[in-house]
Amino acid sequence: MSNLLKANENLEPNTILLTRGLEKVVKTPEGELAILRGIDLEIKAGESVAIVGVSGSGKSTLLGLLAGLDDVSSGQIFLDGVELSALDEEGRAQLRARLVGFIFQSFQLLSTLTALENVMLPLELQGCMDAQQRAEQYLGKVGLSHRLSHYPKQLSGGEQQRVAIARAFATQPKILFADEPTGNLDQKTGAQIIDLLFDLNRQLGTTLVLVTHDNNLADRCQRKLVMEEGRLCN
Repeated sequence: MSNLLKANENLEPNTILLTRGLEKVVKTPEGELAILRGIDLEIKAGESVAIVGVSGSGKSTLLGLLAGLDDVSSGQIFLDGVELSALDEEGRAQLRARLVGFIFQSFQLLSTLTALENVMLPLELQGCMDAQQRAEQYLGKVGLSHRLSHYPKQLSGGEQQRVAIARAFATQPKILFADEPTGNLDQKTGAQIIDLLFDLNRQLGTTLVLVTHDNNLADRCQRKLVMEEGRLCN
């Protein structure tokens, strides 16, 4: 194992995610803009955490960094004992494939693939030998056994989000990140999606880290973290 992939032995055994002095700065025509400032955060395995705050406070940027979707400007992120922030893009992709599920607000389903094929894809990329069977199993868990052959355009918004959830959980990630998972859904469908997330969380012991404006969703989490102007306030 390379030095970049060396586990941090100082972490608590049940800590799945830790950040130290995390910063994200971007260049704009007016100069540098600090989006995240000195984020220190620790999340235990199996915990559910909501990150809340007004638009522009840095929530989605933080989530993307924690999931390894972007580079940090400074500071450290440890994911399951590995220093994620020290990896290059390829290294982060490998770690994500092994540990991380991600649910996007816009679903991010491939329009040319059926519901079944969308869920199978990450499993096949992992080399899963029973990708179809497992994809069918998780689509059944989200109540879509009757929609396996349907394409995204043939599904409602709630059904598309259910496919996205099945895809995220099918790889059995240790930690799942969700960016406004109920943001594009009506209240009734959003409530169903919330129940589904926490049902799967209990069944699989998956750690949940959610960015949301939905108070009902935030209140279901064990912890609520508030972001203001790029800082965590609690």
